[in-house]
Amino acid sequence: MTENAAAAASVDLLAIARRIALAAADAALEERRKGISVAATKSTPTDVVTAVDRDTEERIRAMILDARPDDGIFGEEDDTHVGSSGLNWVVDPIDGTVNLLYDIPAWSVSIAVVDGPPDPAHWHGLAGVVVNPVTGEVFEASVGGGARLVDGLGERELRVNDDVHLSRALVATGFGYAADRRADQAAVLVDVLPRIRDIRRIGSAALDLGAVAAGRLDAFYELGLNPWDHAAGALIVREAGGRVGGLGGAAESDRMLVAAAPSLFEDLTALLEQAGA
Repeated sequence: MTENAAAAASVDLLAIARRIALAAADAALEERRKGISVAATKSTPTDVVTAVDRDTEERIRAMILDARPDDGIFGEEDDTHVGSSGLNWVVDPIDGTVNLLYDIPAWSVSIAVVDGPPDPAHWHGLAGVVVNPVTGEVFEASVGGGARLVDGLGERELRVNDDVHLSRALVATGFGYAADRRADQAAVLVDVLPRIRDIRRIGSAALDLGAVAAGRLDAFYELGLNPWDHAAGALIVREAGGRVGGLGGAAESDRMLVAAAPSLFEDLTALLEQAGA
């Protein structure tokens, strides 16, 4: 897909993604209000799944297939649906399931549309939406169309914080579920924390990335993210003028994702490399 064709298509795709994400967010919030419990665990006993996760992904998949039957779908809770169009929808039905479980108002529905395979190193993001069902905030972007935050106060363009020195940067991160990975991440944090303003741990990578785009955070990094955790958020940061990638010039992956303004990105990735991330 050419750059101009991608930009033109992304506007329509964003409208579809927004409609689906808002409908799924409303339904998930209603389910949460009725009360939820753990339905299963995944990688560890602390890596939980609720019925809301599963129901929300089923709802999203059905709406995508109704609107775009030839596209593929790559989600967290179900098998990949292989399409024929070359476009893939990358879906995290609930990003921040533990927050959802504990009724902490920082969980989200994240939907992205990418051109190419469901692999961040080889896809090109076209449209992305992240909705916080509790606050009603909608972070969204389309390639070449900028990034916006829509809430009860209206709509505003997003821009990352520029010219922030590393020592004054408010940085968010997250932690894996396995004990050995958490120990490694904590060791890195011990080296990082004295070199920055402060750290935040919100519990939803998609919302963290939206916050970077909105200037509520200066940067975000995390090891071990899955593609659905950041597909929408990474595009939103990029369209807000930020940079997203891994360490050593690599693309973002499960090995590392860093998001920040371009100047801060270089300093933060250097610090992470020095810390052994």
